[in-house]
Amino acid sequence: MSKKYRLRFAIARAVAAMSIALVVALVLIYMSTPGASFAIRMKASFEALGVMLTRPVVKSNGAFSSRNFCAVLSGMIPIIFTGLATCVMFSANQFNLGAEGGIMLGAFVTSLVAVYWHIPGALLPIVALLIGGCSVALLMYFPAVLKAKLGVSEMVHSLMLNYVIMYVINYLMNTYLADTSKGQVQTEMYQSNARIPMLVENGSDLSVGFIVAILFAILTWYFMYRTKWGYAIRMTGMNQQFVMYSGMNVALVIILSQVIGGFLAGIGGGFETLGRYNAYSWVALPGYGWTGITVAILANNNPLFVPLAAFFISYLTKGCTLMSTYSSCPPQLIAIIQAVIFVFFAAEHFLSKYHQNLVVKCAKEEKASMKEVA
Repeated sequence: MSKKYRLRFAIARAVAAMSIALVVALVLIYMSTPGASFAIRMKASFEALGVMLTRPVVKSNGAFSSRNFCAVLSGMIPIIFTGLATCVMFSANQFNLGAEGGIMLGAFVTSLVAVYWHIPGALLPIVALLIGGCSVALLMYFPAVLKAKLGVSEMVHSLMLNYVIMYVINYLMNTYLADTSKGQVQTEMYQSNARIPMLVENGSDLSVGFIVAILFAILTWYFMYRTKWGYAIRMTGMNQQFVMYSGMNVALVIILSQVIGGFLAGIGGGFETLGRYNAYSWVALPGYGWTGITVAILANNNPLFVPLAAFFISYLTKGCTLMSTYSSCPPQLIAIIQAVIFVFFAAEHFLSKYHQNLVVKCAKEEKASMKEVA
């Protein structure tokens, strides 16, 4: 099937999955909405759904809400990075789930540099971000080597590693690094020059990290589709046996994909903590890695589509938060929406008839073009 029809099918699949997820959301909103009659509950349900779909950009008086919209863009930053990390690893058919712990470790290591290293000017956040990314890349090296050399499942290994990271960080924070003068477990305050500059000063925490995240999406796409190493990663994901017999180093490709994914997740954690907080205070896994999996699935493992998928998820997350404020619906509804999207993308036969029709149509067009040439 041609590239045009593959793109059409991917878009149709995404739109269908998101539409079904919104229908499921409406049903759940109805179930959680009080009312004496069906009509009253349906009216309240549609009003709540309207809040979820419009309030992230529109105020109650119909005016554009710049602060809410900037908050949506700010929420995209960490999940763009975890989405890109997942794209790279999944493209190599490596189901590494370590982006969740990776973004936490990246934020932690970046924070330590921002607190204790005395580097002048804008060099401090740059160094902190790079060290945070490299620390996660180094950590992802171990499950990658175990998979490449011993055949250990990277999914199980990385999943357990997330909790090892969380508990080790919590131990270090509670035992050695916590600022005891504060009322919560957190590090000392970042140095003033360690913070990421804001793009807009309206309380939305929209930092320069948003622009960097978009640039990383473009760079990751270029790496995956315009370099030999990116080609090797994608071919390994499609047919590992073919890559092996063609002379490529499969073990190296597997390790490379997971190390790059770890670096991207670590960078994302650094931008999140330096752009949004004044000190490190995470005591639990932040959830950005799990959301990144949904983003990567929505983007069909194409880095250029990751920002669009991240915008959709961030928009709905903000909408669900606002909906819980104006109605009785819980904000956790976004988790159910993500789960429904995940289920339909994971279903191999979802829209299979439409896919078959596109294949037939593409074959007929190629046959017709060959006759014209002849």
